[in-house]
Amino acid sequence: MKLVKGKVISTKMAKTATVLVERRKIHPIYKKGIKVTKKYHVHDEIGVKLGDNVKIVETRPISKTKRWRIVEVLKK
Repeated sequence: MKLVKGKVISTKMAKTATVLVERRKIHPIYKKGIKVTKKYHVHDEIGVKLGDNVKIVETRPISKTKRWRIVEVLKK
């Protein structure tokens, strides 16, 4: 079970939020730290707002694009 922290960047869909997850990665040649971001469509039963920091977990497929759900809101 994967737990990931991210920030809500969109809540325009019904029961769905878009979460931006940011992680640090070392460049293989230059050995410099770079930021890598990825957006996830997340199932939202809690009712989060724009800008909330949330913890999400991988789950069974809920729809064509949703494979994650919100576990808790870390910071409003």
